[in-house]
Amino acid sequence: MKKFIGTALFIDRSDINTDEIIPAKYLTEIEKTALKPHLFEDLNLEGVNPGMDFKQTGVIVSRENFGCGSSREHAPWALEVNGIHVVIAQSFARIFRQNMFNGGMLAIELSRDQINTIFKMFGNSDTQISVDIEALEIMIQSNDQTKTIGFQISEFDKALIKTGGWVEYADVCY
Repeated sequence: MKKFIGTALFIDRSDINTDEIIPAKYLTEIEKTALKPHLFEDLNLEGVNPGMDFKQTGVIVSRENFGCGSSREHAPWALEVNGIHVVIAQSFARIFRQNMFNGGMLAIELSRDQINTIFKMFGNSDTQISVDIEALEIMIQSNDQTKTIGFQISEFDKALIKTGGWVEYADVCY
């Protein structure tokens, strides 16, 4: 099982689409590592710069409809190869969300109020987020504040996470 901890990258916008996560011109790549330098290359948003070093980032916090657009698995791959294994948002595009779980990554949905609170309390600070998949809790910490939030995922999605994704789940279960 992957470690779910890291510095938070706050993307304060709804409708982050898969072309902004990884531009379509890289869809011919079949090796995940080839996607690494191109994460968010076409995202025009303050605080996210093309060529950013995502080494310490492990978690993205965003608004609603994250991962909308094309149904490509390259978008979660680009996150994964950059060490980002958790996206927390109000909602996700259905296929993107399932591609996250299929890859052993977490797509956590929280209410609008919870997302607003996270942005208000932590959005302008160096913030660490860790996720306890067993307890279904998110711990958010900055220099002067800590907040714990519960979340829900299905038992099947939890099993995918615990085994490392769909391929590993199939190996274990079949």
